Amino acid sequence: MNSVLKLIGFLFIETAMLSAAAEAMKPNILWIIAEDACKDFGCYGVEAARTPNIDRLATESCLYHNAFATGPVCSTSRSAFMTGLYQTRIGAQNHRSHRTRDFVRPAGVRLITERMREAGYFTANVRALPPELGFTGAGKTDWNFFDDGKAFDSMKWSALKSHQPFYAQVNLHETHRPYYRAAKNPTDPAKVKLPPYLADDAVIRADWAAYLDEVAVLDEKVGALLRLLDSEGLRDNTVLFVFSDHGREDFRGKYFPSEQGFEVPLMVRWPALLKPGSSSDALVSLLDVHATSLSLAGLNAEGLDGAPFFGPDAKKREFIFGARDRIDDTPDRVRTVRDARFKLMRNYEPQRPYLQRMAYAEVTNPSYNRMRQLFADGKLTADQSKFMATQRPTEELYDLQNDPFELHNLVDDPAHHATLGHLRQQLDAWISETHDQGAIPEDTKTVAEDLKRNAKGEQKLRAEFGLGPNDVLLKTLNQPGTKP
Repeated sequence: MNSVLKLIGFLFIETAMLSAAAEAMKPNILWIIAEDACKDFGCYGVEAARTPNIDRLATESCLYHNAFATGPVCSTSRSAFMTGLYQTRIGAQNHRSHRTRDFVRPAGVRLITERMREAGYFTANVRALPPELGFTGAGKTDWNFFDDGKAFDSMKWSALKSHQPFYAQVNLHETHRPYYRAAKNPTDPAKVKLPPYLADDAVIRADWAAYLDEVAVLDEKVGALLRLLDSEGLRDNTVLFVFSDHGREDFRGKYFPSEQGFEVPLMVRWPALLKPGSSSDALVSLLDVHATSLSLAGLNAEGLDGAPFFGPDAKKREFIFGARDRIDDTPDRVRTVRDARFKLMRNYEPQRPYLQRMAYAEVTNPSYNRMRQLFADGKLTADQSKFMATQRPTEELYDLQNDPFELHNLVDDPAHHATLGHLRQQLDAWISETHDQGAIPEDTKTVAEDLKRNAKGEQKLRAEFGLGPNDVLLKTLNQPGTKP
């Protein structure tokens, strides 16, 4: 009997030791998430960028050239990459919506942190960093469903080392408007390379230079985080993902279903599976970052809309899908699909102009009103004037290989009818398979409450910039059916 008990005890101890060893072998997973940033780093060939830390990280990582968000604004993109499901599938497609207890995530929709905990991971959305760094994390969540405050175990970097394995995020807000030109050495506007859809104008150059200044500050903070990983001995067992929640906010970036709205930088450092200094042209969705992180933690990503993009479970992605819906006071519905070369954009409300008035953007983005003024003065080129059209075609087809800024619509070109038909099929199938909720009308009371809440914040922003009242915002604040 004693022998049996001893054997049972030995097996119990051995099992516990093996379990502890297995936990110790699991890698830590860290997401460093920028806001509103495209591939505007030196490692992506941007000459005016001052990003030595990020560029050095690229030499230690795999650099991805075709990574995309599912939505061109923070809340829709974050709702998707935190759940691993398209925002249109879960009813989270309208920006800054559903922030009250009246809307919870649909049954079965789980945050990545909930799954990570099941694998023994400690979770953190880091705000508090060591004081000597001189900055804090943004701690951003910004999801289009109710946040009960229980998504993460901690907001402190100091908790990570003693709670391994960990899944953590550090959100950095520098590249989000408004820009404060906080760089030590401001960018020379004359050295900025503008895309062809923007006028070569002093105001626009200065604004773009201010954005690159914020990129430089972002780089400094990424460098500080990299040094922190090294100094605390966390580098070797931490898979590091660096990306942005969506593209930069310029005249055709954030808010818009353009490549500049969806495109994000992405680099991953994990020498066990990715060759340092390598690069990839593979199509990657931020949904795949979610799925890959689960796979690295030993979890199954089945049932999600993404798939691992490296490692033993990797799957090749053939198409990138995107959606743009109501953004604050600007209704819309656009769906997109692209492959390695071509992109189809479907405008469900073609009667609306490309450049609808949007209260928040009107305050923080000087290129909007400047481009409008230049258009009125007849000073824009034909390509620059296209985005000022008062209506849009129902569909737009672009050859991204030869037209990366989406200036020449090929939808009526007979030479591309086969491509158009193929992408239409893919888009229709995706809309059907994901049960796209964008066609379901929003509850008017919910919309009114969302707009009123958002408008209050935008009025404060106008006051910060020394601007007077905005008639659009005041009207929103006084909408019937909402409480003061």
